[in-house]
Amino acid sequence: MKGEKVFVESPLAATSKEESTENIEYAKRCLRDCLRRGEYPFASHLLYPQVLDDTIPAERFQGMEAGEAWRLHADRVVIYIDRGISAGMEKGVFQTIRLRIPREVRTLNENSTS
Repeated sequence: MKGEKVFVESPLAATSKEESTENIEYAKRCLRDCLRRGEYPFASHLLYPQVLDDTIPAERFQGMEAGEAWRLHADRVVIYIDRGISAGMEKGVFQTIRLRIPREVRTLNENSTS
């Protein structure tokens, strides 16, 4: 909804460099979709891997904790599912339900890879 702070869930984990690139581009399109709707999106899974090393457990945990801190301030969590639902997304959705944060499932009407 217009003017809401939304926390974006989309897949990032990948088994190849190509899939990783596609997931990053997809996440960017999800952010643009939110902005076009007049929302204020945040995608921690897109931001923190740029400054933390996901292969180092302590840094991965730090990024996940930072994302969860932001989730608490969201008016709504939006879950984009065109490319499927990753294990990380499942954890995020579970947290959203547990915290009783409103959520919405969306697509960009792209070809599904799930």
